[in-house]
Amino acid sequence: MAALLEVRDLKTYFYTQDGVAKAVDGVSFDVDAGEVVGIVGESGCGKSITALSIMRLIPQPPGRIVDGKVFFEGQNLLDLDPGEMRRVRGKKIAMIFQDPMTSLNPVLTINRQITEVLETHEGLSKQQARARAIELLKVVGIPSPGQRIDDYPHQFSGGMRQRVMIAMGLACNPRLIIADEPTTALDVTIQAQISDLVKNLRREFKSAVMWITHDLGVVAGLCDRVIVMYAGRVVESAPVRQLYANPRHPYTLGLLRSIPRIDQQRKSKLAQIDGLPPDLNHMPPGCSFADRCWCAQELCRQERPSLRSIEEGHRSACHLADQVTAGAGIL
Repeated sequence: MAALLEVRDLKTYFYTQDGVAKAVDGVSFDVDAGEVVGIVGESGCGKSITALSIMRLIPQPPGRIVDGKVFFEGQNLLDLDPGEMRRVRGKKIAMIFQDPMTSLNPVLTINRQITEVLETHEGLSKQQARARAIELLKVVGIPSPGQRIDDYPHQFSGGMRQRVMIAMGLACNPRLIIADEPTTALDVTIQAQISDLVKNLRREFKSAVMWITHDLGVVAGLCDRVIVMYAGRVVESAPVRQLYANPRHPYTLGLLRSIPRIDQQRKSKLAQIDGLPPDLNHMPPGCSFADRCWCAQELCRQERPSLRSIEEGHRSACHLADQVTAGAGIL
């Protein structure tokens, strides 16, 4: 059975005065119906650009999707004309953007911003759309939704604005929700509330979720599967429990070692990944992580590793994947 979303060899480049930045360079992954997939990695690794490429929202120029396929329900989104793609956005695939303060229009009421989606895609009247918008605000936990719906974004807190963004995403019951770091600017209490909300909405609406984040703690409690990206490429993917218990790429291991652990002494120092990510305009010929890797060999610097299967459901782009966990000594 085909996956709900199939991304195949996606390449998105940015053409700048300094050269061609390969922001997404041959990314492939699947998202099944009803599944929550976490995409993790440090800033600049290509997580958000991958999401924007799926939604066909890459600014042109300087960006351009140069190759690849994005199949959604068996249809290649990259073959659709702009009008057809607009009918997909919001109705079948919804995106919750990273910063709700800049994503919401400051001069329009919350009512107008939610009802516009419903009127456009569902053909509802203004009265029907308003009633549905109030219902959605109630679903996402906005108190007194009948009164707050006529407020403006600046009258809401950060957590409430993020809930409004989620309500907008759920308006047309999409099959897939792409959440781009939806809890980054929120405190840990609100983060937990948003994560619980997504879990409940997944059960209620049966939507698949692509959750983009830096927070591996959120991923552990929310996602079914994890995709780790580095320098525009997927370096590891596996079910959550499998990846946390048995990471098979040095970069994944470095990310996990940087998380505080309750079973370690309070005075123990967190590990860090030395060095900086490579320049996307001038990528090295071999493994993009080789200069920062604690186990890199000459082969790693000369030959780019392919994303290969390590065990069922677990893939790693590392020549030395079989040695990573054995040399880690922490998991």
